[in-house]
Amino acid sequence: MITQAFLRVESERLTTEAVYSEIVKAGDGFMYELKKGQVIRILDLAGNQAADTLLFDADFPEDHYSAIHTISAQQNIYITTGTVLRAESGTALATVVADTCGRHDTVGGSCSSQSNTVRYAHKKAYMHNCRDTFMLQLSKYKSSYAFSKRDLAPNINFFMNVPVTPDGGLTFADGVSAPGCYIELKAEKNIVILISNCPQLNNPCNAYNPTPIEVLIWNS
Repeated sequence: MITQAFLRVESERLTTEAVYSEIVKAGDGFMYELKKGQVIRILDLAGNQAADTLLFDADFPEDHYSAIHTISAQQNIYITTGTVLRAESGTALATVVADTCGRHDTVGGSCSSQSNTVRYAHKKAYMHNCRDTFMLQLSKYKSSYAFSKRDLAPNINFFMNVPVTPDGGLTFADGVSAPGCYIELKAEKNIVILISNCPQLNNPCNAYNPTPIEVLIWNS
């Protein structure tokens, strides 16, 4: 399995032609339905921010993003331009069509009360975390499908640097993203995207300084 990859591709899309844009503050969340063919850009405004992300099939929400199917289908644990993000069924949900960062993790998972306690200290149990943000967004989202915690699965951490060590372990390393780096996803079918703009203060995934991201959407 390949463990190194970076295919830098810049986008030709103009921000002035985006049909939607929103600033997501550090620690806040974002949940939105993309129609097939639409493109979303996740923009790291200040650099070194981690954007924890999940995808769902909008027409069959039980079928959500699968890190395992994505990794096994492309034989690569890293995500960059050309990566097809797949669901539990194997269905293509979205394709990465531009990437100016080059390192995105889909193995480390999101921070939670439990992981903050285990990794850092018992007193960190009540610290704001991505799992709580995911849950809040799911509870507020208006849909005929009743999203709940059962819909949470291993996610993508855009802009987060989690290199694999020679002995097969993982490390949380300094980020390689810089201000203005972005990734773009093209929806291969109607999908719902859920983002937690990570509030993590205890590891270098966002340089101990969580910052806002911006999401922009184009119709093609």
